Amino acid sequence: MGNFKEATAIHAAGPGEFTIALDAQWSIGTKLHGGYLLAVVARAAAELAGHPHLTAISASFPAAPEPGPATLQVEALKAGRSMTQLRSRLTQNGVVCVESLVTQGTLTEDDAWWTGPAHAPLPREEDCLRVPVEAPGFKVPLMEVVDNRIDPAVVGFTVAQPSRQGAIATWQRLADGSDWDPLSLLVALDPAPPVSFDLGVPGWAPTLQMSAYIRRLPMPGSVAVRMHANELGGDRMDETAFAWDSSGRLVAQATQFAAVRLPRG
Repeated sequence: MGNFKEATAIHAAGPGEFTIALDAQWSIGTKLHGGYLLAVVARAAAELAGHPHLTAISASFPAAPEPGPATLQVEALKAGRSMTQLRSRLTQNGVVCVESLVTQGTLTEDDAWWTGPAHAPLPREEDCLRVPVEAPGFKVPLMEVVDNRIDPAVVGFTVAQPSRQGAIATWQRLADGSDWDPLSLLVALDPAPPVSFDLGVPGWAPTLQMSAYIRRLPMPGSVAVRMHANELGGDRMDETAFAWDSSGRLVAQATQFAAVRLPRG
């Protein structure tokens, strides 16, 4: 089992250019996980930033890369007193796979001056159900590296009885025991299964665009993640995710636009 740091390790190849071996273990089925790919481009951007922490990222996914060698190009756009803004791109065999804008800043563990989203309403972690690596006719290698425990109230989709609430909540840990950090939280913000499963729409939901904000440095331990959808239509779905650390503080949030295959008729 590879850890997150190894799976996102990059190597300098020239000014603003890096190489990486994309790790197949960080996949849903045969497709590399969107949060993992976001973390890869953010890792590269951090190499050119004058500030230590990822605070915001927005990316489009025009093509799905395969596990294996890929190239990253990073361009610094602006370096200010409190933040560095950059562009980071992942390509494979000359094809652009991820195009992102990244903001680096300095995060703390301080409490918020004001916060709105309430902590995810979840049973205790030990009372939630671990998402398996092997599902009927389908493998999720990501579940070997992320311990993902789902609220039992929303697992009806596994027996063709989805709750149709349009929300899924999970506890998540990195399986090797590593603590969450601003980059790995991007994986947590893109949990499996997608909300579409809870709405009776199974199948792969590839990320088309995703934006994430990291609010503070997480405390050690599990994160609670709640994701909900606002609307499905035109074979497209939006998903909004919030993540709270072990102290109950909001540490990260994301919105993504994904493709789905809706039932006809």
